Amino acid sequence: MLYIILALIMFGLLIAVHEFGHFAAAKLFGIQVNEFSIGMGPALLKKQKGDTLYSLRLFPVGGYCAMEGEDEEASSDNPRAFGNAAGWKQAIVLVAGAFMNFLTGLLIVLILYAGAAGFRVPTYGGAIEGYGTENCGLQEGDRILSVDGHAILVYSNVSLYLSRAGDDVDFVVERDGERLELDNVHIPYQERTDEEGNYTRLRGISIGYDVDPPTIGNKLLYAWNTAIDYVRLVWISLGDLVTGAVGLRDLSGPVGIVDTMSQVGSASPTAADAAYNLLTLAALFAVNLAVMNLLPIPALDGGRVLFLVLNGILHALFRKKIPAKYEGYVHFVGLAALLTLSLMVAFSDVGKIIGI
Repeated sequence: MLYIILALIMFGLLIAVHEFGHFAAAKLFGIQVNEFSIGMGPALLKKQKGDTLYSLRLFPVGGYCAMEGEDEEASSDNPRAFGNAAGWKQAIVLVAGAFMNFLTGLLIVLILYAGAAGFRVPTYGGAIEGYGTENCGLQEGDRILSVDGHAILVYSNVSLYLSRAGDDVDFVVERDGERLELDNVHIPYQERTDEEGNYTRLRGISIGYDVDPPTIGNKLLYAWNTAIDYVRLVWISLGDLVTGAVGLRDLSGPVGIVDTMSQVGSASPTAADAAYNLLTLAALFAVNLAVMNLLPIPALDGGRVLFLVLNGILHALFRKKIPAKYEGYVHFVGLAALLTLSLMVAFSDVGKIIGI
């Protein structure tokens, strides 16, 4: 129960941080914010300061930033209304929420790496006997910088991108301080059964590692690399969803994520391990939320930015814009579709939890 409560609080904080990004950017550009709320539901505390009502609400599951004229179909007479701000200011306000989520994920990773004793750098560990890979072109100790065009940001990237590559793999390595490109390295998967009857599917190479020292510069670098790698993982997942490599059953929403965090926390041998693992998940979810919100899908911040761009192009070419009511209809349909998908994923998550 403790980890479920912590997961719910985490979701609430991530959404509150997102809304704070909108709020801070709006205030910076002089856009009127009518209310900034932490939490949802009935108000526990309220305080009016200037044009803005600040509130703390009962349920710690998010928050909102209500800007003047944000959802009005017609232009507001208030010069400080959101719709009357310059287009680039509106875009920054919309993107600011996702930026804050990404920054939160980056800061969490940086905190986790503060006490790191070093950082593993993947190297070629040598050929596995019997697979015929001794002369593949790689040399033991080569630092692996890229696999099939994908930069290796963290150690686990090598196994990830090798698993998605064909029989012939392009590598970029560092050997004796020199950067080398090795194209079409032939290391196909080979399926075997060993003497004990165990099934294996290997490429016949092993991956070793060097250790970079835990300098301040390396901590900053690897924190940044990890955050960017989280972004790539989200894009890989979206690509797999679009291509059909994964289905609805493989998706997880808030219910599934809370369950995952509960399992991770409970399975951790110590409280310190649990805290580390849960913070790692929190960083991943923060970056995930940032990427998902910037997708050009109606009702999301990215969808609203897309309409800003379209309206800018239409105004430049024809001195016209998409009527606000039609944009509102599109966002409404997008919101309905997202809510429907969320419900489907939630039911799927519940089914997986109870074994259906």
